[in-house]
Amino acid sequence: MNKRVYGIIGIKSVMANWNADFSGMPKTLSTGEVFGSDKACKYPMKRMWQDHGEKVMYMKSFKFDKEKKKNEDSKKMRPRSLKERYELLFDVEDLKKVTDNKEVLTHLFEAIDIKNFGATFAEGGKNVSITGAVQIGQGFNKYAGHNIEEQQILSPFRDAKKDTDEKEADQSTLGTKIVSNEAHYFYGFAITPKVYADFVDMGVTDGYSETDYKKFKEAALVAATGFNTNAKMGCENEFGLFVETEEDTYLPDLSQYVSFERSEGEKGVIDMSKASALFADMKDSISKIEVYYNPYTTELKGIPDQGETLNLFTREEV
Repeated sequence: MNKRVYGIIGIKSVMANWNADFSGMPKTLSTGEVFGSDKACKYPMKRMWQDHGEKVMYMKSFKFDKEKKKNEDSKKMRPRSLKERYELLFDVEDLKKVTDNKEVLTHLFEAIDIKNFGATFAEGGKNVSITGAVQIGQGFNKYAGHNIEEQQILSPFRDAKKDTDEKEADQSTLGTKIVSNEAHYFYGFAITPKVYADFVDMGVTDGYSETDYKKFKEAALVAATGFNTNAKMGCENEFGLFVETEEDTYLPDLSQYVSFERSEGEKGVIDMSKASALFADMKDSISKIEVYYNPYTTELKGIPDQGETLNLFTREEV
């Protein structure tokens, strides 16, 4: 692919928790600003690719192992190591016995998540670092009306560990679910195909292709909507910006050039005025601009003159 692509992935979270920290609260900076990590954005994409039959390396999977110091029938479920994941994915008996590093690199580039996001692979005596063609930044919430809501949840079961306490033993356990009332995360991303030039010269990959880009683009537009867990139900894609440029064009993180606010009606408003001014000044280096959004819940303001606006669901021009 002989171009660069810059863009934004917009995620809406309503009564859901898009990216929690280890305390269960939505992730925040020391200033209190709410954000979602790049890992939170990538994970639904990897899940979607895996569901579609693609090879995904960096995904948790489990196996049963015999427990030590117990009988042979006693097995414990545990996550696979990176070495075991590689052996499973590429049907390799023992990675340590593989002496051909070119074979390992070739296999790694066959995994769609590595082809997009890169990898650090230090297993079985191999030490490989691949800088991904696709780089995604941190996604900051741009909605000023964000609040954190805590819900008490009553379990149907008692805690058997508290049977020594008569009062506690007679009660069901309580839990807490923490969600954002409403948040709108905007992730900036950049795609630089030339980053794989050395690996192409080594003969381990054909480089980042149009097909790779199309698969990334599709996942970037629908993966969050399709990923429904208890905490993520209520999280969905609401915006996608894709700006295709010449190979020697360099744009900044575009997420800082858009804002979100509530209009007087029920719809949210994404203001692209600052981004559009940037695109107008760079128009000679930009070949294509596509803006995907949810027209049923969202309005766009300051749409780029040279941009094409498309319905996020039907992909038809709005």
